[in-house]
Amino acid sequence: MPEQETLRRVEEDKREGKAPTTQAGEFIREEMLHIREGKHGARNTKQAIAIGLSKARRAGVKLPPPKRGKTADRSRRSAELAYEEGQGERKPRNPSKKRSRAISNVMKHEGKSAASHKALSKQAHSAARQRTAADRHEAAMKAVRTKGHEGLSRAAKKAARTRARER
Repeated sequence: MPEQETLRRVEEDKREGKAPTTQAGEFIREEMLHIREGKHGARNTKQAIAIGLSKARRAGVKLPPPKRGKTADRSRRSAELAYEEGQGERKPRNPSKKRSRAISNVMKHEGKSAASHKALSKQAHSAARQRTAADRHEAAMKAVRTKGHEGLSRAAKKAARTRARER
């Protein structure tokens, strides 16, 4: 079950008209904190992100499952079920106590380095490399529509600082 603070943040993002991926980011953030606190571990950063996305879908964030061929069929099916559950199209399944405990025990034995700043940075860079110029342009245009005047001004100043630093 997601924490109340996370749900509050997601609700705020939704009100502000932010993308479902941004809303889901709050669940991923919560998951990273859980790993760092030692609540459980993760085999790698992708697994940690996948857990957060699953939580987001179950909580009702309108984040559609990945298209066919993007991920393994099993992962896609799992995402579809979580999405349907979050949208109220399917009743939540009653988890098996034995299975739940077994998964918890396995997760506790996994490492914490999946949530390190270095691992997250590496994952972000590899994901960014896969995006096309058109994708980036589309994201920039959406930012113009949703940030508002103040947000755009702040972003422009930050970009100028970054360019100045790189010279």
